[in-house]
Amino acid sequence: MKNRFYTYIQKLQNEITLALEGVDGKARFKEDVWTRSEGGGGQSRILENGAVIEKGGVNISAVHGPLPKSMQSYFKVGDVNFYACGLSLVLHPKNPMAPTVHANWRYFEMYDKSNTLIDQWFGGGLDLTPYYLFEEDAIHFHQQCKTACDVHHPDFYSDFKAHCDNYFYNEHREEARGIGGLFFDYLKANPTIGIEDRYNFVTTVGDAFLEAYLPILKKRKDLPYTKAQRDWQEIRRGRYVEFNLIHDKGTLFGLKTKGRMESILMSLPPHVQWRYDYQPEEGSEEAKLLAVLKNPKEWV
Repeated sequence: MKNRFYTYIQKLQNEITLALEGVDGKARFKEDVWTRSEGGGGQSRILENGAVIEKGGVNISAVHGPLPKSMQSYFKVGDVNFYACGLSLVLHPKNPMAPTVHANWRYFEMYDKSNTLIDQWFGGGLDLTPYYLFEEDAIHFHQQCKTACDVHHPDFYSDFKAHCDNYFYNEHREEARGIGGLFFDYLKANPTIGIEDRYNFVTTVGDAFLEAYLPILKKRKDLPYTKAQRDWQEIRRGRYVEFNLIHDKGTLFGLKTKGRMESILMSLPPHVQWRYDYQPEEGSEEAKLLAVLKNPKEWV
């Protein structure tokens, strides 16, 4: 399964980076192949200062070795080995009318000291972080998520949408990072769903990414905007940074397993603002976005 899933994310990385280069039209992804001394490595692809994408990363990795003590306590296990592979992407468009997007699809295995597989699971999802709320975009994104889920189970969309709303939430701000999407973790085999079924579900969601995001990016990338709107985008990017550094499990896992720092922190936007007690004008488009971030909506 681990070889099969890694082959899948290699193919998906190629498809996504090629499509994004086509939309940007100017910049190209630079590939950085790296190795991890404890075991494994990856391929980071980074695009910066494009015509459309200010900064974007589409990274794959496969790392393995002894599970660090800090993660043993987190997973409530003893002295075990692990294998983890996945694709992680974050795209920060230049135009504040175009939303940031994040997605991740990953697979994890755990072994005892005789190298016997003792646990395995999938995780991942995709979510949208707009700076200006276009409801038709939110509906389109969530409809693509729902369509992918409905192929596999009628409850998956509602369950994983709720998980996403709960997970991508800045508790210290009492607001969501964005308008959500899907989030799932610890998708293991059970008496009614096999690990093959989990693989099929996660790859269906991965295959849905480009159709979920590219139409939105193409529609918004050339809209006019003001400096004040760009300032708002940079203020909201600050919330994105706060979530990734305080709450995000993937970031914390990477840091605690001696992951590659540049790849882990590629999700951080290039230009960000933190203004003291900034409040948007009542009734403004900015205030409209905040109202939705305080109270997640059912989009489809």
